[in-house]
Amino acid sequence: MLDYAGLKAVSLVVQTGSFEKAALLLNVTPSAVSQRVKQMEERLGAVLIVRGAPCRATEQGEWLCRHMEQVGMLEAELARRLPVLAGPGEAGQPVTLHVATNADSLGTWFLTAAARFAATSGHLLKIEVDDQDHTAEWLQRGRVLAAVTGHGKPVQGCRVLTLGSLRYHATASPDFIARHFAGGVRLEAFHTAPALTFNQKDRLQEDWLKQVFGKSPPHPTHWLPSTEGFVEASLAGMGWGMNPAPLVKAHLASGRLQELMPGTHLDVPLYWQVNRLAAEQLPELTRAVVEAAREWLVG
Repeated sequence: MLDYAGLKAVSLVVQTGSFEKAALLLNVTPSAVSQRVKQMEERLGAVLIVRGAPCRATEQGEWLCRHMEQVGMLEAELARRLPVLAGPGEAGQPVTLHVATNADSLGTWFLTAAARFAATSGHLLKIEVDDQDHTAEWLQRGRVLAAVTGHGKPVQGCRVLTLGSLRYHATASPDFIARHFAGGVRLEAFHTAPALTFNQKDRLQEDWLKQVFGKSPPHPTHWLPSTEGFVEASLAGMGWGMNPAPLVKAHLASGRLQELMPGTHLDVPLYWQVNRLAAEQLPELTRAVVEAAREWLVG
């Protein structure tokens, strides 16, 4: 039999980041939480939590945390259908569901889906952010129950739905274009025109250059890990970058931003992958994600 008291202790330490905060939620002492976690680790013969500030789960610990999320969802559904199971004045803690998405989806359409789901479900969300080409890895490692990803091939044990494509425009301020592309938007000009890059995983600028010119030359770049910061930096003339269409539509219409080469947008396909067991319990989350995607994405 599984030790659910120990599993819950592991889950809450990971969720809150500390033994002390987990103890407050469980109404026990931090030493009691530590003992429960230690007993689980000894029983399984594996370290489940990397102690630190904050504490974080090992790969084995992540799988146990996802299991507890599924157990919590099942218990919440059972309590809804059979409220007599809960004692007088006994209210279960809301389940925190771990999902992953890319930063640009979070900065445009995904919060619409998350807010709709949260307003009716009673569950809490912990949203992790990574590049769309890497969020599938969070599913593979058991770190999340569902993810917005750029991979259409199902992760083992997951269902996949096509959401549409997030459209990007290569944009810059009129002043930046006048300074760096006075002779026209030619490939050689990109050798000296600073780009904007989210992080080392961001390949959108390279993909657009390859789509338009057939290759992506080395080019200087500013590193700016913020979707909103990308737009502000573009407006300020700091560099050129691939900005999500929903965020720059008004700026393009007003002329504050311009496309480097009109009509050469880049569409990035997105998919919703959700753990099959979780999918049975969370149709509302999938429905909210699909509906919001239809409102914001293309294709």
